[in-house]
Formats: sequence, structure tokens, C-alpha cells
Amino acid sequence: MSTAGGSNPEYVIARVRARRSALFGDEEYRKLVRMGPAEIARFMEESEYEREINALGSRFSGVDLIEYGLNQNLAKQYNDILSWADGSLYGLIARYLRKFDAWNVKTIIRGIYSETDRDTVEADLIRAGEFDDRLLSRLLDAVEIEEVIEILSGTMFGDGLAAAFDDYENVGVLVPLENAIDRAFYEQLLEGLVVGEEAQQYREFLEAEIDFRNARNALRIARSGADLDPVEYFIQGGTLFRASELAALANNPNELVSKIRDSRYGDRLSGVLADLEEADSLIGFERALDAALLKYADSLGHVYPLSVTPIISYILAKQREVDNIRAIARGREAGLDPDAIEEELVIL
Repeated sequence: MSTAGGSNPEYVIARVRARRSALFGDEEYRKLVRMGPAEIARFMEESEYEREINALGSRFSGVDLIEYGLNQNLAKQYNDILSWADGSLYGLIARYLRKFDAWNVKTIIRGIYSETDRDTVEADLIRAGEFDDRLLSRLLDAVEIEEVIEILSGTMFGDGLAAAFDDYENVGVLVPLENAIDRAFYEQLLEGLVVGEEAQQYREFLEAEIDFRNARNALRIARSGADLDPVEYFIQGGTLFRASELAALANNPNELVSKIRDSRYGDRLSGVLADLEEADSLIGFERALDAALLKYADSLGHVYPLSVTPIISYILAKQREVDNIRAIARGREAGLDPDAIEEELVIL
């Protein structure tokens, strides 16, 4: 599979760049962290979110309005990209957007695990993958994780989740199930990917995303307190780590950062690696990893501007904007200090 053969990267990238120029920047975030939920919704109404906020305003208010508006806009943005793309470019984008099928399955499983009510779980779904409303509704109606796995039988997640269920029951944490979801997603991304000149940067980005996912997963396992071996949850396809070294690195974040700094990522990530070193919590470390991945995707897009990578970079940047606005709205609703909220944001 090539990135450009029979496709239209120039047109799609031009459209995506126009959309990216409208994303919120640091100035907008500084304003939002000092607003209440109602003010945030009014601010969004005067931005690219106008249509969603107006359409949903009669049914929702406050943080609910913001979250539904964010997710609807995100899905629309990604569906627009698919509508612009032709040929093999469409296939590459569609496969990558299955990450939101993975997101939705994780969200539903977490909701069942934490006994969160259906409406709250549904508000967190992002309908930008291939799962249709009927399938998502069935998953939302499930009351046991076993039901979710049964419903997903025949999808790319079914076999892995079924195989991981015994481990989940033994350890009582979601790591085995979430790892099975991640593995299924990355396996389908890499399957059949023929790397010609146009797709080389895309392959490099996928390898980086897998490397950073492995780092994140190892850190979570190390801090979960569960009797889990990070080696068993290693995702194939990256280039930076060997499975055998992850356990040691997970218990020594400084060495993990040094490993990233000395790799092919080091030169492109010199700025954000300092944030990784300074992160004093798992959440802070994960935020810095997210920033590093976005920075790396941006740098690859400049190397080969007509590959799919600039489009993937926009997908990540748009998701970052939605995550940031959601974090601000939830933080303000909870009465958090603006400075505390800013620490939760992913800002380059």
C-alpha cells in the first residue's frame, strides 16, 4: 500500500492546513482556564464549534454541552478528511481513525469497571471510527465486561479481548484488556503496509507511536501495584525498546528519557524531552509523551510534506485541542485553580 498512488494528498493536505490554522493556541487556553463552563460554551460558540454548540444548546448545558459539542465536532472534522481523500490515502486515514474504535471500547470497559452510568460513558465516546451507532449502543447497554467481549466477537478486538479476560480476572486491573485493544489496533495498522518513498515517514511515525505506547504502558504497569510483567504486554512494531528491557526502564524514568534522547527521536524532540525529565507524576509524564509524539509527527510532515503524515499530525493536534478543552471544562467545574488546570494540558 502506497500513500499517494491513485490518491490526492496535495488537496487533502491543503484543506487540513487550513483547518489546523483555526485550532486554539496558547492565548485561547489562557483565557479558557479563567472561565466557568457557561463562559467556555459561549467562547466555543464564537469559534469552529459554533454549529455543534448551537445545535446541542437546547438539550444540554454546562460541561455536558461542552463535551458533546467537542466530540461531535471532532467526529465531523475526521469524517470531512475521509470525504476529501481518494484511493490509497483514504485507506491509510481510515485505518488510523480506527484508534477511536479502540478509544470507545476502552471507555465502555472502564465505565463498566468503575460502575459509571451509561450517559456519562456515552458523553466520552468519539464517533470517528468504523463502529456505527447501533454497535456502540449495544456496547453501552452491556452491564458486564464479558458482554462487551461477546458483542465484539468478529471485530479486530474480539479474539485478543477473549484471550486476555482470564488475566484480567486474575489481577483485577484493566491492563490486560486495554493492552489487547492496543495490540489489535497497531497490528491492523501495520498489516500490509508497503513502505515506498512516500510512506516512509508514515511508517516512522507509527513506530514512534508504538514506542511511546510501550513506554506509557510499562510505566502504568510499574505503578499499578499489580503482579504483571511488562514484557508480556509489549507491543511489536516499534524500534526503540526491546521487550526484555522495559521492566527496568519503567522503574527508572530518567533512564527511559535518556533512552529516548539517545535515539533517532532525540534531535527532533530536544525541547519536549526536558518536560519529560521534569515530570513528577505519571500523568505529567504521559502528557509530556503526548506532546513529544505530536512534535515528532509535525517534524516528519516537514520532511515529506506530501505524505499522509501531515494529515495524521492534524488528527493528533485536533484531538489534543479537544482533550485540552475538556480538561479545562472539567477542572473549572471541579473548582480547580487555573494554574493547576494548565498543568494538565498538552501544550507545545
